[in-house]
Amino acid sequence: MFEHLKPQPADKILALMQMYREDPRDQKIDLGVGVYKNAEGITPVMRAVKAAERQVWEEQQSKAYTGLAGDPAYSDAMINLILNGAVPRENVAAVATPGGTGACRQAFELVRMANPSARIFVSNPTWPNHISILNYLGIEMVPYRYFDAETRGVDFDGMIEDLKQARPGDVVLLHGCCHNPTGANMNLIQWQDVVNLINEQGLIAMIDIAYQGFGDGLEEDAAATRLVASSVSECLIAASCSKNFGVYRERTGLLMAISADASQTALNQSTLAFLNRQNYSFPPDHGARVVTTILGDVALRADWQQELEEVRLSMLGLRQQLADELQRLSGSDRFGFIAQHRGMFSRIGAAPELVEKLRVEHGIYMVGDSRMNIAGLNAQTVPILAQAIVEVGV
Repeated sequence: MFEHLKPQPADKILALMQMYREDPRDQKIDLGVGVYKNAEGITPVMRAVKAAERQVWEEQQSKAYTGLAGDPAYSDAMINLILNGAVPRENVAAVATPGGTGACRQAFELVRMANPSARIFVSNPTWPNHISILNYLGIEMVPYRYFDAETRGVDFDGMIEDLKQARPGDVVLLHGCCHNPTGANMNLIQWQDVVNLINEQGLIAMIDIAYQGFGDGLEEDAAATRLVASSVSECLIAASCSKNFGVYRERTGLLMAISADASQTALNQSTLAFLNRQNYSFPPDHGARVVTTILGDVALRADWQQELEEVRLSMLGLRQQLADELQRLSGSDRFGFIAQHRGMFSRIGAAPELVEKLRVEHGIYMVGDSRMNIAGLNAQTVPILAQAIVEVGV
């Protein structure tokens, strides 16, 4: 049997991480891996997470399974964090998942079950795992223009033109905030235009929101998702706690299925539970219980929000410092977009050969499409990166 297996394509980001580890140079910069790092290069455990874990350890009496959908209190807490009443709770079916990836996978499975002929329109570019999972599931994927390589902003006209080719029942996959990999976001006026198009053409909205709190703030980053959820007849929302709670390895996510007709919720809920059962039965609970504990405790929630805000402001500061340094060295404002982008990532528009030159000559590691993780920088490495970018001719 095993002799019939075929090698699978290597994950480019994981391969990049391995190359970085094997690089003997002392002065090297890792901008590839998609995790937050502080100024010391560490992905810290947040203060509130440590406190909540201590509380769970002291109070938890059993490690028995939760339900197929996970702990209902976790779903309630996350729905409130993301939607905050934008739609009635009785219109929302939800299940805990192994991270945001698990939520996306289950959402795609639900689409295939409900409408096998549905195509999923995906931004070009998007998070590579979106494409990988869709290809694996055999779901037809249609790219739509999103990133303008010249302005490093959103190609909104191209996006709308491409989405007009969608058929009723097709799904439009949108990034709720902090677009990965580009860092370029639509404004709310543009979001409203997308909502109008979705409604006019009978499309289904799916939102992947993995960075709430990393862009403009917890409430601001949820605004587009709330707008969509409250304005369309049906939508799917895949959410992750990996970044904003720093619980990467605990695999803590949530999938929501929202219908304007509350009588549909029971069927949606049972279908989501069925899909969980077929995939991994009961979702992991530790990260979800920690998140629930934080969101349900006034003091812990306040401390979490304060630390999350510190993280957000740190990344914004690094963005501004890099944009300013590049302007100083290049004498041009063409890198101003870096300060305007939001979240951990920016796509700087360097050709693959220049990205490789940055790695070989300067020990700077970023993904081949020139996506870089801003959180991989600190105040000392920003000038090094800026000098290298200018020297290789980006």
